[in-house]
Amino acid sequence: MDGNGRWAQKRGWPRIKGHEKGARITKKIVKAVNSRGIDYLTLYAFSSENWKRPRQEVEGLFRLLEKFIDTEIQELKDSGTKLHVIGDITKFPETLQQEIIKSIEETSKNTDLHLSIALNYGGRDEIIRAVKTISKKAIDPETINEETFESFLDTAHIPDPDLLIRTGGEKRISNFLLWQIAYTEIYFTDALWPDFNETSLDNALAWFASRQRRFGMTDKQIKGM
Repeated sequence: MDGNGRWAQKRGWPRIKGHEKGARITKKIVKAVNSRGIDYLTLYAFSSENWKRPRQEVEGLFRLLEKFIDTEIQELKDSGTKLHVIGDITKFPETLQQEIIKSIEETSKNTDLHLSIALNYGGRDEIIRAVKTISKKAIDPETINEETFESFLDTAHIPDPDLLIRTGGEKRISNFLLWQIAYTEIYFTDALWPDFNETSLDNALAWFASRQRRFGMTDKQIKGM
């Protein structure tokens, strides 16, 4: 969800204003995704590199996240949305950690939409943490395969993504789900996140529907399946 800060700066506003607008857009997009029958949505909200930003902006992001959880948790529960978090939240303020854990517990029985929020997440960090956990368990290296490794990732509870939407005009992955997006279709849009809307979402979904996914096979093999 890239472009919040630039959206605000283009208007001569503080960057946090862009994040506030982005949070409102997030609420609308989550509803739109749910209404379209999509089962899984992952939002990259705070990366492990975002700590490098000005302290005022980081603290503002924490306040926004806490407010989002406080005001939206009941609606998430009522809409059948199950909340997940990927990333290492142990570095967050204690009160925020507790709010996140409480929200996960309160939505744990929902099944309509699995909403994963990436918080203090980085793909490389996730892989390293998984390797450390495997090492501590002293698992026989000869028994480790893709399925084994994936079970130690933050995303063990969800399937690999079919579609990755990157807003803001940048054409890079930015350390997001490095293992999981091996065969993901990637859609880039110049729209800054605060300008992203339901039409933007539908355009991305239509583009995805037009793609032929080969997964390493030839067209002939796919047609014969």
